[in-house]
Amino acid sequence: MYEREPDHALGLTERGRRQAEATGERLRALFGGERVSVYVSPYRRTHETLRAFHLDTGLIRVREEPRLREQDWGNWQDRDDVRLQKSYRDAYGHFFYRFAQGESGADVYDRVGGFLESLFRSFEDPDHPPNVLIVTHGLAMRLFCMRWFHWTVAEFESLSNPGNGEVRMLVLGDDGKYTLDRPFDRWRDPEPYGISG
Repeated sequence: MYEREPDHALGLTERGRRQAEATGERLRALFGGERVSVYVSPYRRTHETLRAFHLDTGLIRVREEPRLREQDWGNWQDRDDVRLQKSYRDAYGHFFYRFAQGESGADVYDRVGGFLESLFRSFEDPDHPPNVLIVTHGLAMRLFCMRWFHWTVAEFESLSNPGNGEVRMLVLGDDGKYTLDRPFDRWRDPEPYGISG
């Protein structure tokens, strides 16, 4: 598909639409009648996902946010070349490996970090909605959490992307700190180079 269609132009499949609609049911129940500030990746499938949530348009403020886009793997993708580069990435490390015409996880981390700084500034607006919904991609979601929780590269490398339509919530505790409502699946133990924390 990527050999003839740009990644950003790919739409949801019927299965993806059903997954998004199921997620939307849970989100509508969670938000109730509260306002929501929505940030959405500029990709077609994320916009279609947001529409499939069927959120009350009177309660949401939507902003397209290019820094939340998927990791760039290059323009037109050759299947054999992508397989080869994925094997290189697996050996080199998902955070540091830069695709030949694209980005590394570190590049995505930097732009997600810039978005997070903007998000913190928006919280200062007294009219900011009490909820934030980010409609993005699996790697960007993990990197957002990495930045928010100050995870190490080794911790990031040990975690799997969420599945399509999966949600992770940052839940504010009584201590004023946020935690994840549920962890990302771990596919291996972290392998740090040294001590951090």
